[in-house]
Amino acid sequence: MTALTVLAAETPSLVQSVDWLAIAPVVVPAAVALLVLVADLFLPEGRKPLLGWISVAGLAAATAALLPLRAGDRSTFCLTGDPAACSYTADHFALVVQFLVLAGALVTALLSVTAVRETRMPAGEYWFLLLSSAAGAALLPASRDLATLIVALEVASLPAFALVGMRRGDRLSSEAALKFFLSSVTATAVSLMGVAFVYAATGTLHLTQVADRLEDVPARFDTLAMAGVALTLVGFAFKTAAVPFHFWVPDTYVGAPLPIAGYLSVIGKAVGFTGLILVTVIAFPAYSDIWGPALAVLAALTMTIGNAAALRQSPDRPNSAVRLLAWSSVGQAGYLLVPIAAAAYSDRDQIGSTIAYALMYAAVNLGAFSVAALVARTKPLHRIADYRGLYFERPIAALALGFFLLCLAGLPPGIIGLFAKVTVFRSAVDAGLGWLAVVMAANVVIALYYYLRWTALLFRTPEEGAPAERPAAAKVPWPVTAAIALTAITAVVLSGAPELALRFASGSLFPQ
Repeated sequence: MTALTVLAAETPSLVQSVDWLAIAPVVVPAAVALLVLVADLFLPEGRKPLLGWISVAGLAAATAALLPLRAGDRSTFCLTGDPAACSYTADHFALVVQFLVLAGALVTALLSVTAVRETRMPAGEYWFLLLSSAAGAALLPASRDLATLIVALEVASLPAFALVGMRRGDRLSSEAALKFFLSSVTATAVSLMGVAFVYAATGTLHLTQVADRLEDVPARFDTLAMAGVALTLVGFAFKTAAVPFHFWVPDTYVGAPLPIAGYLSVIGKAVGFTGLILVTVIAFPAYSDIWGPALAVLAALTMTIGNAAALRQSPDRPNSAVRLLAWSSVGQAGYLLVPIAAAAYSDRDQIGSTIAYALMYAAVNLGAFSVAALVARTKPLHRIADYRGLYFERPIAALALGFFLLCLAGLPPGIIGLFAKVTVFRSAVDAGLGWLAVVMAANVVIALYYYLRWTALLFRTPEEGAPAERPAAAKVPWPVTAAIALTAITAVVLSGAPELALRFASGSLFPQ
């Protein structure tokens, strides 16, 4: 008995406690998703809207659960032999991205409350899928091993496929879901092969341990490790809609319900960029000479092709407004890639510029989709031309959309958009990527044209017959108004106090 006692004392325990407070921002939406799915079985049809409000409350609670974690010093699911190697870490990087994801999902839920009821989409399935996707997206920034990263990526992505195709009987919706599904599954399969190669070369999945072991890979495994690094990045590049993995974006946004298009444009991108940041600057710094130039080229191609395609959208073409926002989001993805590429040439603190830019982009892009959802209530063709004279019909909505577009363009009074672009530009210059800074400057000028063209259209005299549509346009559900108000207030506050977002660009978000 004494020998067993001594042996037990010397053997590290494999049982460890779970920090439930640290994982609350992930557990809350996941638990509410299950609650909604079960409640849907028992609620009568007339009470199904209650599921939407339960989901909104769950996302609000998950966002509030970030407050006790603001110190950024918690982690859980750590290795007993190496306490520094954890699978879940609630550091400042994770908390900022989780706030972006959960707040963005909350705005999407507000827009969806009305959309689900009016389009007769199955409420239980819709809210379960949205909450499940939000839980996966919230898990990803806190993931610190490759297995958890891939699982979080798929938990965030798989429900999104179904959400895109939720409008039953709609050919565009079905085609969009199928294209999104097939291309994403292919990218994920490639990433899984990359993870397998990295594991074969290093013998571990934890990001910090991968980084240490890639510093001294045996010569016979060097090619395997390089291939693993390259293939692992593919899945995350797909989520960011980086060229050449962008082809699914315009058709998917057009076919998806408008709230889900907005969700994909912000939360979907946040998932991709978060994964890219974690695998590049934490797991693969030893191979920065491979992924650094590759991401720099991807950034240049992505912003150029995205802005060029947005420039070609005809105002009178059906769905041109959604397509312009889709191609604009591709162009914006190019800007977001710049600081990640710059981190390969200087230090990983450069990625703070991506986070600062993402916070601005999330608020104003979701705001633009919120106004689009409002306009679509009376003009369902989603044409840019439908916005002509919006100021004379809905002055507040027109002013809000104009402000959002100016922020995306980086023009005053959208100060946060201007400062965020300058921050990203500076990260390229500081890293010695002068050519990329020039490409970005040229693309910013190109984007000014289509953003300003749309903004000017809002204040032009309405076409003949437009005033007759005003009575129908007066019926605005308050959740849509609340979504516009939340995003507009956030954008105005960030423009008035840009340091709220830009402070993330000046320091490290990861523990030193």
